[in-house]
Amino acid sequence: MPMHDDIDRFIDGDFARETAFLAELVKVPSDNPPGDCAAHGLRAKDLLEGFGLQVEAHKVPEADVRAAGMVSATNLIVRHRFGAGPVIALNAHGDVVPPGLGWRHDPYAAVVEDSAHGPVMFGRGVAVSKSDFATYTWALLALKAAAVRGAALGGTVELHFTYDEEAGGDIGPKWLLDQGLTRPDFAVAAGFAYAVTTAHDGCLHLEVTVTGKQAHAAMPDTGVDALEAATGVLTALYHSRAALAQVRSQVPGIISPTLNVGLIKGGINTNVVPDRVTFRLDRRIIPEETPDRVDAGLRALIAQAGARYPKAAVAVRRILLAAPLVPQPGWETIAGAIQRHARAVLGIDVPVSGVPLYTDARHYAARGIPIVLYGAGPRSILEANAHNADENLRLDDLRAASKIVARAAADLLMRG
Repeated sequence: MPMHDDIDRFIDGDFARETAFLAELVKVPSDNPPGDCAAHGLRAKDLLEGFGLQVEAHKVPEADVRAAGMVSATNLIVRHRFGAGPVIALNAHGDVVPPGLGWRHDPYAAVVEDSAHGPVMFGRGVAVSKSDFATYTWALLALKAAAVRGAALGGTVELHFTYDEEAGGDIGPKWLLDQGLTRPDFAVAAGFAYAVTTAHDGCLHLEVTVTGKQAHAAMPDTGVDALEAATGVLTALYHSRAALAQVRSQVPGIISPTLNVGLIKGGINTNVVPDRVTFRLDRRIIPEETPDRVDAGLRALIAQAGARYPKAAVAVRRILLAAPLVPQPGWETIAGAIQRHARAVLGIDVPVSGVPLYTDARHYAARGIPIVLYGAGPRSILEANAHNADENLRLDDLRAASKIVARAAADLLMRG
């Protein structure tokens, strides 16, 4: 269609500006933790307003921010109404995991290098998911340009740029929805360019605290060894992983539930019987599982293992429960549009699949809003080094995803 050609020409002609926008976003740290992200939101707002977009800045109340374990967050909404028709939300998160060690470049420098795949930008958040701030912004700018040239579009495009995906999403998209600030008919959330994601894992984080009684190491029988009891609980948890591996998901891209213990601390000194040990576990929940049953089952397992050490007290606290993403009625409309245009732009068939992650998309699905994940990036998290040193983005994937999202949104707006 001529409109699709117009979209492609606009993005090709303006791609240097899109790349520069992404680099500016990478250069502003927004690590979570600690979650001091308001400055990034304000920088993004300034840049977006420089493109002629109207930006709403919604500062999350301090109490809500603290409850999420963060320091500050200001969510952004950009709305552009083309006329009567459906509302399409495009959501990406600007908070990122801390950079860690092992980088070849400054993680906030947005260095661009040539590669066999064309130019590649390096930086924390360049793939997950500051890239899709750029993808979705240029999709909207391309649609605006097409409308000026006479494209008959109806409906509204909203950009939702939020800041707590790495902390669970409660003060990002969920907060915007809870406040009644948006109610889209369709949604697309940050993803990668070579698959349309319609389902993902859920996640349960539990904190387990084992309390004993300190004593001199020369007389350990006068104390209650919290570490010994914690070791018994950990052993039971690790033994349970073999059974989890036998549970198989029917969703392509998702294999089995998993369990990982990621944090542990405790003890007083080498010569003291440890009186307290605390650890946190991560249990991924496949779409076929029920989150509350997973929670109850884990608690029962921990209690049973802890009962072998009756002098020690075992307490369990839930830190996070994120439900799996299950496709909502209407997802085929969005996925089909993206697949059509991915075939045209990339020259390949892009599959529909799931991913063993959890994302903000679940908050839209919980409201019955059909949503898929699609955006800029390679074929896998590993290729992008997402949440790893030397996180990177192939700029040709950014260009392609911007065209595909704009074209697909245009189809939905014309349908409206």
